[in-house]
Amino acid sequence: MQQLESNELEVAKNQLQEIIKPFQQEQNRRQKKSDFLKKCIRSMEKNDFFQVDELLKSKLAWDILEDSYLAECNSIFNELRKFADEQIHQYRVEFKEALLQLADAAELPLQVDIPRFSVLKGIEGKLDFANRSTTINQVILKSIDPKRIISMVIKIKCKLYDRIFEPQKFIDSLFQCYKKILKEASQGEGNIVPIRQLYAEYVWSLQSKAFFQNMDKGKFKGYAIDQFAVDLWRFFESGVSSAEGGYRIRLNSGRGSSLWLIDQEGEKRQITHALFVKN
Repeated sequence: MQQLESNELEVAKNQLQEIIKPFQQEQNRRQKKSDFLKKCIRSMEKNDFFQVDELLKSKLAWDILEDSYLAECNSIFNELRKFADEQIHQYRVEFKEALLQLADAAELPLQVDIPRFSVLKGIEGKLDFANRSTTINQVILKSIDPKRIISMVIKIKCKLYDRIFEPQKFIDSLFQCYKKILKEASQGEGNIVPIRQLYAEYVWSLQSKAFFQNMDKGKFKGYAIDQFAVDLWRFFESGVSSAEGGYRIRLNSGRGSSLWLIDQEGEKRQITHALFVKN
């Protein structure tokens, strides 16, 4: 008898849970909408109209407009969108002007097409106004302050460009790495090699004998892919046309296992393979 009552109680409990479920779901939806509106208010109080713009473009904003209980939000959202657009446009104009002035003072050939910008080949940035961050190559700067952006660009430029670069030595070394890969694979000259393998082999070729003695990380000479891309471009721009013996490098673009490099035309492409061919 007690077992029967226990089963009946369990059934009753499950039934009540099913009855209350729609109400809980509706309550959760309304709480999300309430939190959304509060977030809009906080963003307005901070004059963060990039955030307001992002919020008003979200799916939740459209859900609110379809809610009959929140019909008044329609006209308010429309006014907010107009005001946010005006504020964002004005901010971008002033931001671009400030960025260009700072770049000009630093003698940087900056090109800006908000949200993207570039400085020389191999240095590219993207602005994220809503999240107050800037990405320059792989560096994430938690700021959209023009002064900090230009300061970071200068650091990256110094690292990639302001060092001694010998194009003939570079291409000769790369050619030796290419030949080593072919030899180990028992392949003849003129065959393509994966660009990632060529890059890795070149990085190893830069290491000192001291590093190979004990593989001490502190003695490892780093060489980023960004540096590889810039060095290739500087080689293409130099008066040097080929490696020793008159071998010219060719880069094959494609997808799959690739590296973003700068080709002979100065275009950033996904490069999958490379080869050297006799003139």
